[in-house]
Amino acid sequence: MTQETFAALMNKSVRWVEEFEAGRRQADPQLSIIRLAALRLNITLERLLSDPVDAECIEDSEIEAVRRALHRHDVITGSCDDSSAEPLPVEQLYASLTHARLGFQAGHFAQLSGAIPKLLVDTTRAAQRHEGDDRLVSYEVLSLSLELTEAAAIKWGSTELAVIAGHRAVAAAERSENPVIKASAARHLGDAMTNHGQAAEAAEFVLAAARRLEPELLRSGPDGFSVLGMLYLKAAMAAAAAAEADDRNPGQHSRRVPDHLGQAKEQAGRLGGDDNRLWTAFGPTNVSLYTVAAHVQLSEGADALAVAASITPEAFHNLPKERRAHLLADRAHGEMQAGLREEAVATLLDAEELASEEVRCRPRTRTLVENLQLLGAGSAEGRLRALADRCGLPG
Repeated sequence: MTQETFAALMNKSVRWVEEFEAGRRQADPQLSIIRLAALRLNITLERLLSDPVDAECIEDSEIEAVRRALHRHDVITGSCDDSSAEPLPVEQLYASLTHARLGFQAGHFAQLSGAIPKLLVDTTRAAQRHEGDDRLVSYEVLSLSLELTEAAAIKWGSTELAVIAGHRAVAAAERSENPVIKASAARHLGDAMTNHGQAAEAAEFVLAAARRLEPELLRSGPDGFSVLGMLYLKAAMAAAAAAEADDRNPGQHSRRVPDHLGQAKEQAGRLGGDDNRLWTAFGPTNVSLYTVAAHVQLSEGADALAVAASITPEAFHNLPKERRAHLLADRAHGEMQAGLREEAVATLLDAEELASEEVRCRPRTRTLVENLQLLGAGSAEGRLRALADRCGLPG
């Protein structure tokens, strides 16, 4: 809307609008003026007063572009494509992957749909055409690129696509001959299977990978400790999800959750602190994050909140934005479970400010917003309606 149009709506001069927008007319405008502006703009007062948080959710057509790349003959078979171009140097491939991965950890999920197809084609071509050590490294980058595809697909809510990418990542990792990459791919496939409703099978898979690879991973130093710890964290989440899905004997799964969290904590102790090797963000703090998530999965909201409260502000702020927003979303789930719905809305707004796509675009979090709408949020009702509006949910 132009300043001229807004001035006409407010029955003011353009100069008044310029000074108002620049904060020169009133540092703290009268509420009557803000109410009039909301009325003229046909939006709620809460939406007008909230800080703008940009979020462009991914379109179905963009997910289809990633799906088409995964379904290419050369990408599926690992054969040469029709291009006569030389394979990119492995250093350039890794740089492109790093840029995309950092975007994911910053909470920018939608933009990955443009980077992923090219990564998949370029790394497949490199793995086919490079020789010697460069071929092995190319398979590493191919596997890591497929892992990124899996992780992004989970955020997009396309679990079937995530499972496909996860299976391919494991196959590429085996060809890399690197135990760290094999373990990293296995933990991503376990995550995809859990989100796709195959939690019990996911737990078995990641634990089998941990048993098979543990001796080599312990000899691999910090990278090995990190991915081994992540395998146990994924096992804990898979066991918690399996418990929720098992109506007959949930205890057989839920009893394993503390054991797997303890195994992850042991690896975090070996690591000696929080780190972000292979974009795991693994360490004692991430173990706490997964503990919160496991409690939420088991509908133990009060326990989840107690663990979340134990995470220090310094440790929290040292996490990547995606991890911080994920924790806040889990905390909001725990608050809803504990009957603290007003607090849950405030926590979701904090998560939205950190990584808006985690709240506005991720199906899991949007469902939480819908549930809060059904249950009611007391004095936070206005803020919740504004959040639901930004999520594109019906009022």
